[in-house]
Amino acid sequence: MTDDTNRLGEYLRARRELVSPDSLGLPQVGVRRVPGLRREEVAMLAGISADYYLRLEQGRDRNPSVQVLESLARVLQLDEAATGYLISLAAERPRRARRRPRRESVPVGVRKLLDTLGLPAFVEGRYFDVLAANPLAATISPRFAVGHNRLLDVFLDPAEQAMYPDWDRATAGLVAGFRQAVGTDTDDPRFIELVGELSLGSGRFRRLWARHDVGPWEGSAVLLEHPQVGEITLYREKLAIGGTNGQVLAIYHADRGSADAEKLALLTSYQVETAAPAPTAHQPD
Repeated sequence: MTDDTNRLGEYLRARRELVSPDSLGLPQVGVRRVPGLRREEVAMLAGISADYYLRLEQGRDRNPSVQVLESLARVLQLDEAATGYLISLAAERPRRARRRPRRESVPVGVRKLLDTLGLPAFVEGRYFDVLAANPLAATISPRFAVGHNRLLDVFLDPAEQAMYPDWDRATAGLVAGFRQAVGTDTDDPRFIELVGELSLGSGRFRRLWARHDVGPWEGSAVLLEHPQVGEITLYREKLAIGGTNGQVLAIYHADRGSADAEKLALLTSYQVETAAPAPTAHQPD
């Protein structure tokens, strides 16, 4: 779990330990007792004093300028999303009493839209809970259903894990997107409960969470090993839903005319046949 009293210092320390001195052209002098960069090296490369950087990591100075943060981001090799996250950690934010869990409600129009889409789709909440799904979503995975959580399924459910041939890459992207989605709002009970359960149940999650990776959660191609059609590559789009607190509409589709499109059509046809009402038996006159 993240120490909410010094999130900036924890983030700086985690990212510092992931930067190779060689990548910055630093000479190898002496035996390194810690992975990554030393505090003094970060300070020197960022153009600030070692004492000031130490105060930042220890939480004794929590109001660095944007210019200092951007210099640190450059040294720590942060991309645009991670730099924005770093700056947000240093922004002054009044402490609030712990809140009650917020119930996420999917707009009525989006629910109706789900039923009209001819593609597998579901609505995902800020904490990656499945809030609504159309029947076709189950053709990709039976866990694309209301009441499931994408993080819990991917990290803790062996059947879901088996669907991702490159599970390490999939989980790394999932955790980076989760941290980006949550941002600095870490006092929500749902967040605390979820990270606690994942940390207890998955060593892989604990290691990824400790890295403090941040990345945009956006559409991408996904390779799956489907139990019915075998290997299939689908495009997964993530469309933000306006007027909600971070909800997205996830839609799966394939290249038109491709073998993957044929497999997807086969899967969806199974669902349509299953959902179709049985014909009424003819009663003799």
